[in-house]
Amino acid sequence: MIEIPVVDMQGQRVGAETLDPAALGGRVRTALLKQAIVAYRAAQRQGTVKQKTRAEVHGSGRKLYRQKGTGRARAGNLRTPTRRGGGRTFARVPTEFRRGLPRRMRRLARDSAVLAKAESGGMVILDRLELDEPKTRKFFAVLKAIDATRGCVLAVAKSEPMLWRAGRNIPHFLLKPVGELNAYDVLRSRRLVVVRDAFRALVSRPSETSLRE
Repeated sequence: MIEIPVVDMQGQRVGAETLDPAALGGRVRTALLKQAIVAYRAAQRQGTVKQKTRAEVHGSGRKLYRQKGTGRARAGNLRTPTRRGGGRTFARVPTEFRRGLPRRMRRLARDSAVLAKAESGGMVILDRLELDEPKTRKFFAVLKAIDATRGCVLAVAKSEPMLWRAGRNIPHFLLKPVGELNAYDVLRSRRLVVVRDAFRALVSRPSETSLRE
């Protein structure tokens, strides 16, 4: 069992929650984490670059002048890549960089990332999080009290528009519902903060443990 501290909005420890590693897959699967991160970063690439080949450049296909007898080097048409305004020799075309990753593998990678944070002491549970108004100053004071101002991902049970408005301009901060967490977001942040009801939702579902690395 892993003991995770529970703190209030003032940063004071008010208890602890025990985490059974079996609820998150039993162990950290490093190979699966690498695969999930590579797939996530690949999906962020746009791949919308487009350059024209000599076949796509507008212009005549007629040979500029005869092959011999002019004293100049041989030349083709205007669209040749060796002339100004011609097409590209190895033109870049739109490319799809996405790599398929089944939902079951994505979930298990997310669970492995959360388990790694819990084992390393980078995870904390927030007893409750309530703001009466969407003020960044008040929200930042809460993050400062729990030592989460140098990179934090906050997991909530459901979408919270007020919290999103209060924290959207805080640097190195990410707010996500627990169902939308992924391995990349968890690992790239220095600290993982989970609201208590979101933590219960996270560990209530049995993790898929039959995958092979």
